[in-house]
Amino acid sequence: MRTECLTGLLLGAVALSLPACASTPQEKKFQLSSQDISPLRMMAKKQEYNSFGCNGSNVSPAISWTGAPPGTKSFALMMYDPNAPTGSGFWQWQMINIPASETALKEGAGDVNRKVAPKGAVQMRNDYGFYGYGGPCPPQGSVHLYEFVLHALDVDKVSVPKDASGALTGYVVNAHTIDTATLTAPFARGL
Repeated sequence: MRTECLTGLLLGAVALSLPACASTPQEKKFQLSSQDISPLRMMAKKQEYNSFGCNGSNVSPAISWTGAPPGTKSFALMMYDPNAPTGSGFWQWQMINIPASETALKEGAGDVNRKVAPKGAVQMRNDYGFYGYGGPCPPQGSVHLYEFVLHALDVDKVSVPKDASGALTGYVVNAHTIDTATLTAPFARGL
């Protein structure tokens, strides 16, 4: 997974120093945005997970996109924490088979019980062990950067087993990716 470039980001008392960008987001046509999350501010308590010592509302943010490349037949959204102390990162959310006609996901689309995800979209099991969105819950006192990556795909539907791991889903999605748009948002608890 690629991390969006952020330089010298100051988050409360914690400063993050990341590599400079080779290109700016304005240069890229395919872009991901959100009214709920931003690279320059902590994700809200609303997005935080509600277990493992975290007590947020576990609501997935509203996300929209523009500039999908020609030939896009569907989209897949992946939310990943590369900073998780697992040795392999942590899959927070994976939604595949989002129709090419869509340009946004509503707030709460990651809740499989609310049924507000686009028709035909499939939510995969996250690393917490359930289907849909599992919000951030980093170790107390640490800042993690959560990558939201939208993949424009060259197939109408990605074919993976319903209980596929995040790694397997990511592998198949990457094999069909034409282009990606990334939004990286920080979160910390206890800072």
